[in-house]
Amino acid sequence: MSMKTTGLMVLALCASAAAQGVGTSEVKRIQEAAGVLRDIRAVPEKDIPASLWTKAKCVAVVPGLKRAAFIVGGEYGKGLVSCRRGSGDWSPPVFIKIQKGSWGAQIGGEEVDLVLLVMNDRGIEHLLKNNVSLGTEASMAAGPLGRDVQAATDAAMRAEILSWSRSHGVFAGVNLSGGVVSPDEDDNRDLYGGPVNPHEILLEGKIPSPTAAQPFLEELKQHDSVVHTSR
Repeated sequence: MSMKTTGLMVLALCASAAAQGVGTSEVKRIQEAAGVLRDIRAVPEKDIPASLWTKAKCVAVVPGLKRAAFIVGGEYGKGLVSCRRGSGDWSPPVFIKIQKGSWGAQIGGEEVDLVLLVMNDRGIEHLLKNNVSLGTEASMAAGPLGRDVQAATDAAMRAEILSWSRSHGVFAGVNLSGGVVSPDEDDNRDLYGGPVNPHEILLEGKIPSPTAAQPFLEELKQHDSVVHTSR
């Protein structure tokens, strides 16, 4: 896809989203999260192992998290999460925010993307609470890479949430213990046009997906398709 075509698509989505009350920064975040999934899928040997992807209950992506943003107290990275439904498709997404923990030294570069897989129902319930401490309330581990999970540790296989970071094109497991995650109420209100319950969106299927969220959901579906054909 050319840069011109991509730019036109973003402008079209922004125009559509504006009519729904969704801000340009939120549309951009959705596009960037979709791009993170697309980019890591392009390098299968450094992708998330297929066996973990297919077992994951939810996927969260926090694109373009800047280390500098954490210099000022109260700053955080923002992203979005979607969960699998019983039918196998993906729920409408919920915006989340993550505050820095003790993992700052691990992420290296000035800007990183984070990808989290929520592996079980307890992990989902923790993720939906306000100000959940990763590694304390929700068990965390750095995710393994590649086509299988032979190199994964026992701790990783037991964790409720597995996490990866990408910096300067390098995708690697990162332990986000010490970080704090919450639903982003303001951005979710913009996306859905009013106050919403993340549990109803992700797990109960009571709220339809906004048009602005489609790029992220499409990339989740594409990842599913590649995983299934690579088996």
